Amino acid sequence: MKRNFITMKLIYCMFIAIALLLQVRGFAQEGTEEPTGPDNRPSKPAFESGLLFDQQTSNVQQKNAFEFVIQHRFGTVENGLKKDMYGLWGASNIRLGLNFTFTKNLLLGWGMTKYNKAQDFQIKYNVLEQTRSNSIPVTVTLYGDMQINCMEATDTSSFGTNFKFADRLSYFSQLIISRRFNNHLSMQLAPSFTHYNWLRVDTINIKSDPNLPFPTKDATAWEHDKIGISFGVRYKISPQTSFIVAADIPLKIKGIAEYKDFINPPKPNYSIGAEISTSTHAFHLFFTTSQAILPQETMMKNQNDFFNRQFLLGLNITRLWNF
Repeated sequence: MKRNFITMKLIYCMFIAIALLLQVRGFAQEGTEEPTGPDNRPSKPAFESGLLFDQQTSNVQQKNAFEFVIQHRFGTVENGLKKDMYGLWGASNIRLGLNFTFTKNLLLGWGMTKYNKAQDFQIKYNVLEQTRSNSIPVTVTLYGDMQINCMEATDTSSFGTNFKFADRLSYFSQLIISRRFNNHLSMQLAPSFTHYNWLRVDTINIKSDPNLPFPTKDATAWEHDKIGISFGVRYKISPQTSFIVAADIPLKIKGIAEYKDFINPPKPNYSIGAEISTSTHAFHLFFTTSQAILPQETMMKNQNDFFNRQFLLGLNITRLWNF
């Protein structure tokens, strides 16, 4: 009886030992098992900040993120050291902005700019996100901005004598396509469309031309609509520092822009600088062409020529809070 009890006990212990060995082996196999499918989680953002100089990037912060933005532009360097310290003492432009990500991939923002005493409202939405497996190779983002020119009604240089509130409005829309190639290199391409409801009309002495699309007495100094394209590149040289370059190029569409005698065609805006970023801050220090900050102003009205020393020092500072 005693021998049978000892035998049953040994058999029972053997069953427990075998079960434990099988369980440990299962855990080991589970820990070393290779993924069976592609990793379709979103990749890391192509850019650290939602800004690249004056351009927007495809970066939309996580839900309930609140961002404060400071953008500053000094005067152009062409006047040299003695006159205005390479633009540091010259006329400047500044924008203060607030952004909030209300839900995943959707950002709404508001800002105020010194030029034109402008108020602007912006929206940005990520339509597609690049995946780690590259099943989606790029991030696609829609961006829009509406500016309200808040200069006094008596400022005839901005509005003339007869205008409505709607004439104060201008719009900018953009499709941003970006890609993070590796841990160092990111690029973006962004076609855009700019529209101004109303622009100042000048009386300009030009020769009569029957092919003009409007009477010569109503010749305008600017266009109402402008198609443009923007490029941006970031190359990360350390965990917190990146080299950044960008260009905003207004395109010459056949039509009114051909009449150079009375049209002020906008010039390209080139930018080059450095970005220093952390989890909650981004700082840009750079040289750029356009003193305007809002994208519709840059695309429609920039008259500075980068290659004629008409460029200036600029900086951006962003501060992020997550709730």
